Amino acid sequence: MKIRIQGNSIRYRLTKSEVETLALKGYYQEETQFGEKSFTYALKADTNVQVLSVDFKSDTITLYLNKTKSLEWPNNEIVGFSSKLKTSKGTTLSLLLEKDFVCMDNTVEDQSDNYPNPKLSK
Repeated sequence: MKIRIQGNSIRYRLTKSEVETLALKGYYQEETQFGEKSFTYALKADTNVQVLSVDFKSDTITLYLNKTKSLEWPNNEIVGFSSKLKTSKGTTLSLLLEKDFVCMDNTVEDQSDNYPNPKLSK
């Protein structure tokens, strides 16, 4: 799973196996070690969630996706989910969760588990 944070926007990109793990287990996470501490980013399927939402607790960003959507996602053509949330400070936090496609340019990154890029099949 890749995470991109820019200003008030958070984007997660998941490979095929990560999307399948979310559907199977209802949860997926990764972490980055910073010496004694770690930063965790996670995704959780929840029946009580209707739109993509988020929280940040104990050095962990967790995106919440509707459970039904998470179960259907590996087997459909939906690229991703997004939402915009108002913060307590009156700003907007943009959330994006999407399938990770094979890059169109040359990269040294392993892309064997990425989804085929629809732009490359034309």
